[in-house]
Amino acid sequence: MLPPNCSAQLCRTLLVLTGLFAIGSCNHSTPAQQQAGTFSPMTDSTQTSTTATLPTITAFGKTTDGAAVQIYTLTNAHGMKVSITNYGGIITSLVVPDKDGKLGDVVLGFDEISGYQSPAYRKAGPYFGALIGRYANRIAQGKFTLDGREYTLAQNNDGNTLHGGNKGFDKVIWQAVPGASAVGQTLTLTYLSKDGEEGYPGNLTVKVVYTLTVDNALQIDYSASTDKATPVNLTNHTYFNLNAGPDVLAHEITIDADRYNVVDAGMIPTGELRPVKGTPFDFTAPHTIGERIGQVPNGYDHNWLLRKSIGQPAATVYEPTTGRTMQVATTEPGVQFYTGNFLDGTLRGKNGQVYGKHAGFCLETQHFPDSPNQPNFPTTILKPGQTLHSTTTYTFGVRK
Repeated sequence: MLPPNCSAQLCRTLLVLTGLFAIGSCNHSTPAQQQAGTFSPMTDSTQTSTTATLPTITAFGKTTDGAAVQIYTLTNAHGMKVSITNYGGIITSLVVPDKDGKLGDVVLGFDEISGYQSPAYRKAGPYFGALIGRYANRIAQGKFTLDGREYTLAQNNDGNTLHGGNKGFDKVIWQAVPGASAVGQTLTLTYLSKDGEEGYPGNLTVKVVYTLTVDNALQIDYSASTDKATPVNLTNHTYFNLNAGPDVLAHEITIDADRYNVVDAGMIPTGELRPVKGTPFDFTAPHTIGERIGQVPNGYDHNWLLRKSIGQPAATVYEPTTGRTMQVATTEPGVQFYTGNFLDGTLRGKNGQVYGKHAGFCLETQHFPDSPNQPNFPTTILKPGQTLHSTTTYTFGVRK
């Protein structure tokens, strides 16, 4: 039974997800059984419509090594639009209406490619809006063992590997094809991550399809295949701020999860899956981000284990000033809730806006951090002959 206030797009997504879980896995299965639902036959979500208009394409400047990059802007009939660059698959802008119908940009980013390549940005490493891979989140000590062989990765985060290494998927140029489907405009991005890139084994072919639907949802479909067993964990690292204010502490958030990954001082999971009840990590009922953040050293930057409640989104966000809402549905088993703890005001984004601490929040749908070194977590190993496929949908609305 779907909830009566479920939007058309969210209901559609939840019905799809329910079918996937019924076929594949559930929260009560073993880790191996849980993962079985993750690798499924690749579906074609880029079927074009001869009557639909295509996204617009504009120049976005050149990278520091001289490569020209573009911005692809997807729009729908309600005035919602999303702009994505083929550099890193970055969502640079996402414009949605508020309760009065006023359109506003609700994501952090820059107006020019130079903003994503400046020394200050490289030093801060916020990954604004980017596609993340091969492995989203952290791998302890930059090492893992697979099929009896130890692999060494770049230690780009306090001795650990973060978000793919020194040059993850956020810093490469993707092949881009704008298109249209029955539900809205699309952008298909593909990238071949070659065997040995950033230390990972296997030639990994990745496809990501962004779809902006007619009912104000941004759907992201991920798929990948490999010729050698390799860990894969893909996500998007967009920072949201639904009122374009200086911080997101007044946003109300609900997360459909009753456990989270406990982490050590280096943000590596200890292996403990702790109940959220009675802790500042309990978002099973709505709480503002700022209500209990002071009880969490350095702020929220943790992975929640999603319950996959039928008819419920993985997360819901409400911003009371603008009335904007965002619902997140996903096939992934976890979501990393991050509150922009390391933004310090050194970066100026669109329209000169200063990005200080807690200027945005992320809901990164994903598998768990450090899974290659955690045998009790759902496996992230993709093998030859398998196809990884996952879908995450961000649906926007208003509450008056």
